[in-house]
Amino acid sequence: MSQTPKTWFEQIPNWLMLSLIPVVGGLAIVYAGQKTKTKSWLILGGSITTAATILAFAPTSLNLLPMWIVQVSIAFSIKKSYLIKTYPKNLPLPGENSLATSIAQNRGKIDINLCSKHEMVYSLGLPLPYANDIEELRNSGYIFTDAEELAEIVGIPEITLARIAPLITFSYDYNKEANSSWRRVNSQTVAQLTAAGLSAKDATKIVTERERNGDYKSIIDLRRRTGIPLSAYRHLI
Repeated sequence: MSQTPKTWFEQIPNWLMLSLIPVVGGLAIVYAGQKTKTKSWLILGGSITTAATILAFAPTSLNLLPMWIVQVSIAFSIKKSYLIKTYPKNLPLPGENSLATSIAQNRGKIDINLCSKHEMVYSLGLPLPYANDIEELRNSGYIFTDAEELAEIVGIPEITLARIAPLITFSYDYNKEANSSWRRVNSQTVAQLTAAGLSAKDATKIVTERERNGDYKSIIDLRRRTGIPLSAYRHLI
């Protein structure tokens, strides 16, 4: 059966069962620490194993049960963190925002302007139509600069955007996008923008704001600074 986010977090790692072994079960925590490069687990597992071994070979008869309970409790308490740290990159992100955020903290962010369609679909869990639209915009020269653009321009639902936001980043090369169609708002006159389909009022507002505070960095920057809705200049994208 193919792996899914749900079955991934429902599984019981083999090392977790090994933690049930008295005395040496602490080595299971050491293994989890090595696998995830978590120093605190390495130290904790090693300390438990050492203490249990000393107790087991002590001249007097000591009860190992409390140490065994601690050992097993710690192993089960780190299970979820272990599965988050080892979450496969080829699995879509889980729908739960807290899990998606935790996974993001343990892997490199995905650059929306450079990533492959495969990464958008399988690493971010985006439906293929959205991935196709992002790719088409990038191929036409558009560079994304803000997560909000994915909602405003591509139409990605807010709930999906909230889930992937911790996992994405945006590289930006102004020169690379200089010839993108929407960039005309940084160079054209009121008359030219009006001829391109904008109303005289919006064209005047765009040019006035540009002259006062400099070029627009993105479509979202344009909307924020002028208050003009995206629908008024969507045809420029």
